[in-house]
Amino acid sequence: MRWPFLFLLPGAWGLPLAAQAPAEPPNAPATLVAGDSSVTLLYHGDTLFTGTLRSSGVAPVFVALVDSGGGRVTQVLKWTASRATLVLEGGVRGSEEAFAVEAEPREDGLRVVRHQSGAAVNRLNRAVYDRHGDWLVSVDVPAAVRVEPTATDGRFRFTARGGEITLRFRPRFYQRHRGLAEYRPWTYRPWGGSVAGWTSWYAYFDKVTARDIERMAEVLGRRLGPYGYQYLQIDDGYQQNPIGLPSHWLTPNAKFPGGLTALHDSIRARGLVPGIWTNVSFADREAALAHPGWFVPAAGGGPAWGHWVGYVMDGTAAGAMDTLVTPVYRALRAMGWGYFKLDALRHLRYEGYNSQAPYFLARGVDRAAVFREVVRRVREAIGPEAYLLACWGIRPELIGLVDGVRVGDDGFGYGSFAQYNSFNNVVWRNDPDHIELHQPDGYRAATLTSLTGSVLMLTDRPEVYEGPRVEAARRTAPVLFTRPGQVYDVDPSRSALLAGANTEVSGSGPRPFDADQREVVSLYQLAVARAFGQWTVLARTRDDEAAIPLAELGLAEGTDYVGLEFWTKRSLGTVRDTLRPGAIAPEFGVQVACLRAREGHPQVLASSRHVSCGGPDLLDVRWEGDALIGESELVAGDRYELYLSAPAGFRFAGVEASDAQATSVRRADGVRVVRLDRVGGGRVRWRVRYQRG
Repeated sequence: MRWPFLFLLPGAWGLPLAAQAPAEPPNAPATLVAGDSSVTLLYHGDTLFTGTLRSSGVAPVFVALVDSGGGRVTQVLKWTASRATLVLEGGVRGSEEAFAVEAEPREDGLRVVRHQSGAAVNRLNRAVYDRHGDWLVSVDVPAAVRVEPTATDGRFRFTARGGEITLRFRPRFYQRHRGLAEYRPWTYRPWGGSVAGWTSWYAYFDKVTARDIERMAEVLGRRLGPYGYQYLQIDDGYQQNPIGLPSHWLTPNAKFPGGLTALHDSIRARGLVPGIWTNVSFADREAALAHPGWFVPAAGGGPAWGHWVGYVMDGTAAGAMDTLVTPVYRALRAMGWGYFKLDALRHLRYEGYNSQAPYFLARGVDRAAVFREVVRRVREAIGPEAYLLACWGIRPELIGLVDGVRVGDDGFGYGSFAQYNSFNNVVWRNDPDHIELHQPDGYRAATLTSLTGSVLMLTDRPEVYEGPRVEAARRTAPVLFTRPGQVYDVDPSRSALLAGANTEVSGSGPRPFDADQREVVSLYQLAVARAFGQWTVLARTRDDEAAIPLAELGLAEGTDYVGLEFWTKRSLGTVRDTLRPGAIAPEFGVQVACLRAREGHPQVLASSRHVSCGGPDLLDVRWEGDALIGESELVAGDRYELYLSAPAGFRFAGVEASDAQATSVRRADGVRVVRLDRVGGGRVRWRVRYQRG
């Protein structure tokens, strides 16, 4: 069919792209090529979307619109048919960093923070975001939409249906539409591995000693290292004071008589990655007065000074960085330190450069660029293989330089999970701050950190990990690499104020745009997709939602799901349309429902290894003949259990495993528990046999 065109964008139809596409994606609309019943979008040298339009009645009316107000390009294609149903079927092709998402918040329904591990399918998704190209293609409400990944290489099957279909393309989505000027994702990738470990700060504060670290390294390596805890980071308390000169960082105080090399070696000997705290403040008055050229000058003469930052290092001054900053990080990296916590950055920005704005203005220098240059020099010194955490508060100026950002105030902050959920593992990795397992909310904090793919750093004294609370840590690491299920923040109250970082002059306490410490959302969903299947994990922190419609989770209506609560191992039975999970067990303070679509044969509900119900350990599961066959990755010395469900007509006939002892018992609630025991860790193939009838 041919469409009646109400508006035609000049130059938008059928024009070829440049033969050599630029490395940087253009902030421009896609080239639109239309034929009889077909539509194709070409962008940055590739076919972004191709589809076919069908109508059950008269030919649709077509409207094309491009708006570039404020430098934010939005390209809209709309088809409308009177008293007819339109169907647009096709495919979206992005890079290997593309994933399906929700583009805009819904007007009603439950607030659920969604993440995904793998190429997951969710009925709430109405868009594809390609992180590498920073573009978003979506379909507006009210058309019904299905977006399904066809592989893990950035290809998606795309179907829209309704009397009106509006296709929307937004290039430079995070950079321009979300206002993150430094976001250039084609130049870097977020840290892809698990970030889980321990930091000394809340355990010992600045009283930490070498003996404390040696003791902690032994306990962490023995009790938690096999479960995915890699990093041991020493915090404030090892350096000489006043902080400032490189010698005060590189030659520790009397509590560390062996020096930093010995400290590094004691951590590395336990199979851990040594991490270290540093600070961009400068408190050495004598050195500052002796070398005023290294510092921003105060209006009344002498080096400028600010609360928490001390004397303000001038990132533009000749020799300042080469003398005060880069020698520290080059030396630490040469020793082998692999995790760097860079502290007081907010104070350098606020009490430092923002408070001294007239100095930079008079010189025609962008103070945000100077701030970024300071951190760039740190990154250059430690190299790309070391992990760099920016601390503290949200730091949009440092996008692309740092791997993680402590997005809130001092102390564990639940707000980061909902207030900057769309940043996590897209812009950087969110750090909610350190988890104290001995506190009443230890299980809840560890669970949400893990399921959202955030930074998981513990900070208890070693005796805590010798006791039963260690289970909260063991079942939440490693942290799966996730992508957000929404490219908007579920609670936008903080990120909407992010521009305030440019004018803030005090970092004493949380700023209006820093993530909150209180919990603002109580439901967190992780969709886990593997080659052998997909399942949903829902964490719930309050009992206020006693009945949860599965449609609010993007699950299929009219479909049976089988479920298990992870922490209590309680069966949830068969769930259709509405989940009624029951009360949260007070000893955990959090509830984790594992939901899988019911199959016509026995199946796995979950494993005991990880709060994701099998994310890192289930390597393969399949039904073959009359047996459930799988492969699992076991941790040495860990009690590994599989929780199985079987429909009527299947009778358990036996279980065996390679290189492991396999035992089985059927519980009163119908769940079969298969236990695999092996002295050492590693892969175990298992087989659970059934008889029909």
